[in-house]
Order: sequence, then C-alpha cells, then structure tokens
Amino acid sequence: MRIAYQLGQQHADYATIRDTVLRAEDAGVDIVFNWDHFFPLSGDPDGQHFECWTMLGAWAEQTEQVEIGALVTGNGYRNPDLLADMARTVDHISGGRLILGIGAGWNERDYREFGYEFGTAGTRIAALGDALPRIRARLAAGAPAPVRQIPLLIGGGGEKKTLRLVAKHADVWHSFGSADTLRRKSGILDAHGADVGRDTARLVERSVGVKRPPQEVADDLTAAGATLFTIGTSGPDFDLDLVRPWVAWRDERS
Repeated sequence: MRIAYQLGQQHADYATIRDTVLRAEDAGVDIVFNWDHFFPLSGDPDGQHFECWTMLGAWAEQTEQVEIGALVTGNGYRNPDLLADMARTVDHISGGRLILGIGAGWNERDYREFGYEFGTAGTRIAALGDALPRIRARLAAGAPAPVRQIPLLIGGGGEKKTLRLVAKHADVWHSFGSADTLRRKSGILDAHGADVGRDTARLVERSVGVKRPPQEVADDLTAAGATLFTIGTSGPDFDLDLVRPWVAWRDERS
C-alpha cells in the first residue's frame, strides 16, 4: 500500500509550495504529485500558478526519499520525444524517483491560451495513443539511459479507448470514484489486457484519488484492488490533515 499527495500549484508563492513538499515528505508519503495545467482550476482563474515540469526538476533536487511526478502531464501540449527527454533528465536529477504520469488532456483553456489545438476528446485520446510508443522509444534511446525503467502512469477512465491504452502501455492506472466503479473498470481493464496479451491484473497498479479518511473508504477500495491512494489539495493553504491518517493506516498494514 502506498500513499501519495497531490499538490495543485495554484494561488501560492513558490516558497510555500517548496515548504509543503518537504512537509509531505516528512509526513511519510510515498509520492508527491503536482498537476500539469497553466492556470488555476478553482478560485480566481487568473490567480498565481506555476508550470509543472520546471517544478519537478526543482523537487528532484529538493527531496530525498519520495517519488515525484505529474498527475498528469497533458499530452496535447507536450511533444512526446521532448517529454521523454525531460522525464529522463528529471529521473537522473532525482536519482531514479520519477513517475511519468500522462493523460489525454481536458482543460480547454490550457490549450487555447498557449496556442495548442484543443480538438475533441477522440482526437486527444488518439494523439495520446500515438505518443506513448514514441515516449517509450525515446526513453530507450536516451544517453545516458534512465536510472530505472520509469513507471508510466496513465490517468483516465474511458472504458473503450483510455483503458485500452492503459492495458497496452501503463504500469499504473489512476482513477477516481467509488470502490464499485474501481472494481467494474478494473474488470474492463483486465479484459483489454487479455485482448492485447498483457496480464494487467499483475502488471498494472491501481491508483485512486481519496477525499475521506481511511476508516470510511480504505477497506472497500483495497478490496476493489487499489494499492495507491492519493490525497489532493491546492493553495494558498496546503492542508496535510488527511495525509497523516492515511500514512498511519498504511504503516499499520505493513
């Protein structure tokens, strides 16, 4: 069982963000994520915000134990080969602690204001499908090679297309929703895995976002197959209150 903390880097100065990452690491989380957006997702839409991958490079130097990554990188505004080389570099800076989270993208403003084509959900998922083999190939071609085989996390729950990509490419699948939703979609994921010749029940870790204490939801989610639990907050005041009971729950089970 692993615990992650997602820090949405909005409405806060960088000193506060840096301090929050250190506090999360000291609290004992296994992973610290940020998100890959260019503007706040809540509150003042034109409030303070910082870029994702530049920040991950800083976290790679700042932290010592936790894995780090984006939950998740927007594929539509990241060239796949460049993204792979960015990931390889951050992996080396961190000593092999990067998780490469990626998704098809969904927030139209991120695309429009930075000059990227938003397209449709279908075209964005198709572009993600085209990008994933390129990312793997570029990682394999880089010199020096990554410190480890960088885990690839795909976020999203589309049953026909996204979960098919998870089955073919991912090491971790990140989802949202109830235990029943997780159980049902895990079954669909495993059916896709059987179709593509990959044992997803064994090879793909199930990650889920949580907003309630472990005593309320942990048993049902673990029974549904979840082993990675992510608590998300954002600025200006980053709350770690829910992190501590989840870390304690993990430790009691170890």
